[in-house]
Amino acid sequence: MQDYIQRRVLDICSYILRTKATVRQAAQVFKVSKSTVHKDMTERLPSLNKQLAKEIKAVLEYNKAERHLRGGEATRRKYKDLA
Repeated sequence: MQDYIQRRVLDICSYILRTKATVRQAAQVFKVSKSTVHKDMTERLPSLNKQLAKEIKAVLEYNKAERHLRGGEATRRKYKDLA
C-alpha cells in the first residue's frame, strides 16, 4: 500500500473515532468518495491496525443501526419547513 493511502486511512480513522462521523460525513471532510472511505475502513485498515479496525467497525455498525432514525428526522424537518 502506498504511503499516502496509509496516511489517508489512518487520518480518516482517527477523525471517525474522534467525532463518531458517518461515512458520508468523513467523505465530505476528506474530499473522497463514500466508497473510498468504506473500502479504507473495512479492507485497508485491518491490514494496518487490527485494534483500530475493531473500534471503527463498532462506530460504523452503530451509524448503520441509527441511519433509519436520521433519515426519518430529515424527512420530518423537510416537510415541517415546507408547511
